[in-house]
This record gives sequence, structure tokens and C-alpha cells, in this order.
Amino acid sequence: MFVDTAIVTIRAGKGGDGAVSFRREIYVDKGGPDGGDGGKGGDVVFEATENLNTLLDFRYKPELKAKPGGNGSKAKRHGRSGDDLIVKVPMGTLVKRDGAVVADLVENGQRVVIARGGDGGFGNAHFKSSVRQTPRIAEKGEPGDAFEGELELKLLADVGLVGLPNAGKSTFLSVVTNARPEIADYAFTTLTPNLGVADIDDGSLLIADIPGLIEGAADGKGLGDQFLRHVERTAVLLHLIDAYSSDIGVDYQTIREELRRYSEELANRPEVVAITKTDGFDDDIIAMQIENLRKVAPHATIMVMSSTAHQGLKEVLRALREQVEAARKREADEIIEAQGEQGDMPVISLSGEAEAKAWTVTKLDNRYVVRGHKIEKFARRTNFEQFEGVNRLRDIMKKMGVTHELKRQGAESDSVIQIGSHELTLVEQRD
Repeated sequence: MFVDTAIVTIRAGKGGDGAVSFRREIYVDKGGPDGGDGGKGGDVVFEATENLNTLLDFRYKPELKAKPGGNGSKAKRHGRSGDDLIVKVPMGTLVKRDGAVVADLVENGQRVVIARGGDGGFGNAHFKSSVRQTPRIAEKGEPGDAFEGELELKLLADVGLVGLPNAGKSTFLSVVTNARPEIADYAFTTLTPNLGVADIDDGSLLIADIPGLIEGAADGKGLGDQFLRHVERTAVLLHLIDAYSSDIGVDYQTIREELRRYSEELANRPEVVAITKTDGFDDDIIAMQIENLRKVAPHATIMVMSSTAHQGLKEVLRALREQVEAARKREADEIIEAQGEQGDMPVISLSGEAEAKAWTVTKLDNRYVVRGHKIEKFARRTNFEQFEGVNRLRDIMKKMGVTHELKRQGAESDSVIQIGSHELTLVEQRD
């Protein structure tokens, strides 16, 4: 069963909690803190493989969850890092988060970290100093990244077959490749995309056949909008048109308009036009059909062929291979040019004082909301059930200048301060 979209819940592993522990041995007085750090949570890693061609498995496994990190323990023993979850997906898989693409896996063996595991919390051995010899502070492990991911498969191929239903796409694919698509003399025989490899001279072409398009396909009519994505990545389009068409020019323009409405980039893709099912036609009728097609496609490469009679197939494949090689060379040149431009761009990063000020304070109703990557990270790692841990967070706020800004905006000692999903007051509240 071919499935090219799926919704999955992706959860990286939570970091392990740090431990509060003190060395306790006979004859060793006041051994000091020895609580170990928590281990890092496992990442969720996607790996592209050529051995898959569908997202079917993700319909039955809607949650992808990596292992959490282990908690720290006494004797400064660190928790074990959680195992990464390696998820194999077909080549051509897009991963989206809130509609934005976070990964595009196009090469066999390519790996991308989709969700990062949380860092482990520090144990109390980490907080020992000359003035703090018995710290009872330990951090909580950070939660790992978690989100609802949208998976979308776009087949990778050199050539994409387009045309009206029953134009002969599946027959062509079955004759020139090892693919075995369903073939019948009625429209919409093909209900799922098919891939096949065609050998030509000393090379080969990967060809994708998609269900036939009809007028309005870009708006969802027929099967078009579901499968047009599968020709988006192809280097060249092979546009097949039935020689028996009563108006070959209209047929050509119908498909071209749907391609244009779906994507201008797709409409500008290199194209070879082939009139199919020409066996049994005399030369005059074929010449007339070519002339009619030339009126609406004056610059197109137009060829004639018959898949069942094996006529003109090698010539079409050679023309396609020439176009594919030229298109791939253009793509490589564009990548090299883009990399060169990026190399000249300055990299701006926050550091030192600039990083310390990367936060904001906003008053909302009766509370003050503090936002910022660094301060929110400290809040996530704070164990709010530990008095010492909360006071440490207050000290960090003071050193970063957050406390000063809170007071400037009118915060009192008992004002509610919200950092991420946690709340505290400026000073400890006593009964």
C-alpha cells in the first residue's frame, strides 16, 4: 500500500535528574557532596534509505519516542545517556514542524537529528565551592524536544511522466523499465505513483509515473493535487499525449495549465513531449498532429513513439537522458554558487554581555512574564520543590539583571514571576 503523508508525534528523551548525595563512609567525617549528574536524553534521528518507498509504517506507529537519560546517583556516578531512536524513512521524505520544513532527506544514508534530547541536570557535587561546602541543590533534567510532525514523501526521480488519463504512461513505464504498473484501457488505472529504472546506452534513468491529470487537478479534482508533489523533484518532464486525441493542442495546454497553477517552477522544468500510440497511423496523420501541437508548443522537443510496438522508445530515452544530464549540471552549479555566497556572509552570535541580556520582561495582568532562551533553560532545570534550587534561580536572575528590570517595572517581593511554565516570587514567601 502506497502512503505518502503521515502525522506522527515525535518525542526526544528527557534528561536525567541530578542527585543530592553526601559521602557517607566509616572513619570519613563530612565527606562532602557526591551527587552525580543526570544523563542526556536520546535524540530522534531520521535516516533516509533506498529500501523504503512508502510512509505506511508511520500510519501504525504514530509516536516516535527516544529513551530518557538516567538519573545521577551517589559517589558522583553520572546517569546513562538515553539511546537515540533511529527512524528509517524513504528517500525524498520531508519533515515539517508547524508547517515549516525542518528536514529534507534526499540521499541514501543521510541522517538528520529531528528532535534533540534534553540535557541532564547537575548533581550537588557540581555546586561545591569554598563558600558552599554542603550544597543541597540538584537540577532536574530538561525535557526533550516534542512536537507533532508532518511527514510528506516526494519521490526522487530523473524523469516524471505527466499527461491526461489513459495517455499511455503506465504502458511506457512497463516497457522501458522493470516496473509492473497496472494497465487497462480505461482512465485512472494508475491510482498510486510507480517508479522504474530504464537502461539506455551506458547509463540509466529513474522514471516516476503518477496518476493521470485532469483539468482542475491543481485544485484537487481527480487525483492530481495528491500526486503532483511526486514530479516536483524530477529533473525533466516527459509529457505523453494520445495520438488519437481529437484536439491534441487542447490536451497539451490542459496539462501545462495545471502544472503552472500548481507551481511555476514545475511548469518551467525541462520537457520532452511524446505523441504516443502512433503504431497504425500513416505518416500524414502523424505529421498533422505534430503540426497542430507545434501551434501551441513552438519551442518544445516533440517526438513520436509506440510503447506496444517498441517504436521510437530509444530515441525518447536518449533525449531524456541528455536533458537530465544538463539539468543536473545546472543544479550542481547553482549549489556551488550558493555555497560560495554563504561563505562570504558574516555569522552573528550572542556572547558575553549580549547573551546575558537576551531576555525580556512583560507585565501581563498581575504577573510578570520573563522570556529568554538562557533564563528559561535555567528555570526548566530548577527543582522547584527544593528551597535551595529556587533561591539559586533567584540569584541567577539577579546576576543577569532580570531582577533589576522587574523592580523597575513595579514588581514587589510577593509579585508572581512566570518563566516558561514555572512561577515564583522575587523573595521567599513565609507564612
